Amino acid sequence: MKKVENFIVEDNKVLNPHCFLLKLKSPVSLEDVKQGQFVNVEVKGVQDRILRRPISIHDVDVEEGYLYLVVQKIGKATKELSGVKKGETLSIVFPLGNGFELKGEKPLLIGGGVGTAPLYLLAKQFHRKGIKSNMIIGARTNEQLFLTNRYNAVCNLSISTEDGSVGEKGLVTQNSLMNSDFDVIYTCGPTPMMKAVAMMAQQMGKTCYVSLENRMACGIGACLCCVNENKEGHNVCVCTDGPVFDSKEIW
Repeated sequence: MKKVENFIVEDNKVLNPHCFLLKLKSPVSLEDVKQGQFVNVEVKGVQDRILRRPISIHDVDVEEGYLYLVVQKIGKATKELSGVKKGETLSIVFPLGNGFELKGEKPLLIGGGVGTAPLYLLAKQFHRKGIKSNMIIGARTNEQLFLTNRYNAVCNLSISTEDGSVGEKGLVTQNSLMNSDFDVIYTCGPTPMMKAVAMMAQQMGKTCYVSLENRMACGIGACLCCVNENKEGHNVCVCTDGPVFDSKEIW
């Protein structure tokens, strides 16, 4: 069930020149929050931003009541959000969308840029089941990476940077973990990257789940801003039907 609550900012941590991590205390239980879902955050002080800002869920601590969001500064709203301080409140609609199902015994997770953020909770949930995922994180340079120690604690992590500044040089599809033994792929990041990953998965006969990052406005399927056409030519609403889809349904 969707809720609208005022979360208290516990911490706002700079991760790199582009991203920051919000640690938010919830006034209600977070037990309904699922890996791969997102929230809609109200950003005050931005006159031309009436609607809330959709942000994927990075992590959740149900026992302590904390929600974690990795946010990329890409516009006025997110830049305004980067300035929130401890003790301030944020109005949040949650949980939104359909997330990742825990399928497979040998999952491979592939994230690009800030699309890496929602894969942490997925890797952690697999880890709690006794499954240590393989994971590839891709970025242009080491400057775009964040929280790699956290990921490495719950999965077997390999990094690809296009300039070779960290890890293997090249794209995620060229990473050596693509040759590992896996039975399912989960990916989130830039659309060209996900399409390339999905194509490789289909060629290998593997199931691939993609988390689409279409532009969203309302987050509840009313405005149809995030509509995407599937392979059958029908429209699907990313914020309600997704954001997670089997890649064969989309491409």
